[in-house]
Amino acid sequence: MQIWVQGRGPRGAALAAIITGVVACASLTGCNALYSEGTTAGAGIAGAAVANSVTNNAAVATGIGLGAVAAAKAGVQYTQRVIHTNTQDEIASAAGPLAVGAVAPWKVVHSVPIEDDEKGRVTVSRTISSGVLDCKEIVFSVDRDATKDRPADSAFYVASVCRDGNKWKWASAEPATPRWGSLQ
Repeated sequence: MQIWVQGRGPRGAALAAIITGVVACASLTGCNALYSEGTTAGAGIAGAAVANSVTNNAAVATGIGLGAVAAAKAGVQYTQRVIHTNTQDEIASAAGPLAVGAVAPWKVVHSVPIEDDEKGRVTVSRTISSGVLDCKEIVFSVDRDATKDRPADSAFYVASVCRDGNKWKWASAEPATPRWGSLQ
């Protein structure tokens, strides 16, 4: 079955499905699952449309479809890493200038609402090293406000930050595995 969009053929339908998904996702906050699954589904539709216009060979069409899905998944993972890096940079920037035991708030507002905006508190639990290589161990919270369906709560995590020139940067390899799964 082919879907035609006003004389544009199956590729136009695939493009329309992708654009509709992006617009729907952009209007929602915290639509990471919709973004991930929608992108994969859109890539499958687009891959099928391209494969249909290029070949009648099922093996070639399957290869094109799998390639489109793999590329879409890689794109989703890249954007998630960028978002997580921005969050980590905000926490590191708040923690860097703190003395041991001092507490500061942190907050990140995402320009694209793929994930919820987050906020919390950060404290320096100890200085790991100082001098040429300044590094600190931090404890940070991710605080959620109360809603009518759930009470306010906080989750706590430990990470390391180090000075990189004038900036403080995240130094832990996978500090947030429970928060974000295996994808940092």
